[in-house]
Amino acid sequence: MAPPPLTAREISLVRAGLAVVEPHAADLTVYFYTILFARYPQVRELFPDNMDGQRDRLLRGLLRIVDLVDDPENLVRFCTLLGRDHRKFGALEGHYPAVGECLLDSLARYAGAAWTAEVEAAWSRAYTTAARVMMLAAADDTRLRPATWAAQIVRHEHHGHGIAEITVRTDVPYAYEAGQYVSMQTPWQRRAWRQYSPANAPRADSSLTFHIRAVPGGRVSNALVHRAAVGDIVTLGPPQGDMTLAAAGDRDLVCVAGGTGLAPIRALLEQAALSDMRRYVDLFVGARTAEELYGLDDMLRMAQRHYWLSVRAAVSHQHIAGREGTLPQVLREFGPWGQHEAFLCGPPGMVTAAARILRNDGVPEARIHHDPLTDPVLTAPLAPSRHQPESEYL
Repeated sequence: MAPPPLTAREISLVRAGLAVVEPHAADLTVYFYTILFARYPQVRELFPDNMDGQRDRLLRGLLRIVDLVDDPENLVRFCTLLGRDHRKFGALEGHYPAVGECLLDSLARYAGAAWTAEVEAAWSRAYTTAARVMMLAAADDTRLRPATWAAQIVRHEHHGHGIAEITVRTDVPYAYEAGQYVSMQTPWQRRAWRQYSPANAPRADSSLTFHIRAVPGGRVSNALVHRAAVGDIVTLGPPQGDMTLAAAGDRDLVCVAGGTGLAPIRALLEQAALSDMRRYVDLFVGARTAEELYGLDDMLRMAQRHYWLSVRAAVSHQHIAGREGTLPQVLREFGPWGQHEAFLCGPPGMVTAAARILRNDGVPEARIHHDPLTDPVLTAPLAPSRHQPESEYL
């Protein structure tokens, strides 16, 4: 059972403490990991070699926990997501007290005289509450599934423009839903995980196909595109995300995909075809140039086989016959979409702009689905708070 929620006084003290140290956040996170690894060197192996992103992740995690301290329902949801996700890192119950000790010492160092015994007690309770929920979630998850899955690359095909289509097969069955995303670790970047969406509906042979673009400076993506080969073993974390057909009810769909963001949309459409869906789907695929319209031919062939699917393409940086403009601009032309369920995937700017157009066209926030635009676990949408109107939480 999770500990009781914090009192109003404890919530006030936790937030006041964070306000004092927030201007020193960068130094605080460096100090935290320095003393953590010095006092508990066995914990170092849980973290990636390059700690820059991890320090930012700690800060954003803390900020979200503090933001939710007066919303027990969503605090439990968030900490549950964290607890399940931390299993893939190898986190154990014995690690949580060490992290709590070093976190409180770091807060005390940078809060100075503002770190009173009462503030420390409130922070200790807040951390204990969050850690307890994470440990309970991890223990429950252990009874349901593995922490990770080994997956062998069985096909690796380059498609140009830094994109590779990679098919892997897990050693044991891997259960997921079309539209979800998967965290992946390669053997060349220890403890570095990146999220990719399968481009297929679940298959009987436990294989998954990913469309991966090598991004500048991307250690994982470049290794997968340019170094990985058939026979190599990668590691998968558990599936995550709620961008599935189950969210759509019986409404027609409008789907918007940019670049390799077509992968989860393709999986959704494949699942729709397998389930003999009777709803209509409008798919918009976009890129900067015609040569970068990745996967369009595959989608056009699918449209020829299924009467309910219409496919339109748009390019934003090239003059060609047909539709020109950004995906959101072309999407606006073909509305209205107020009665549709929307699924979006692609560059964050594109997703944000498309979502804005759909909202202006009368699509409620609750019917616009896309994966978190930054760290999936830290920014995953939660339930509407009883303290806020629904639209602010979607």
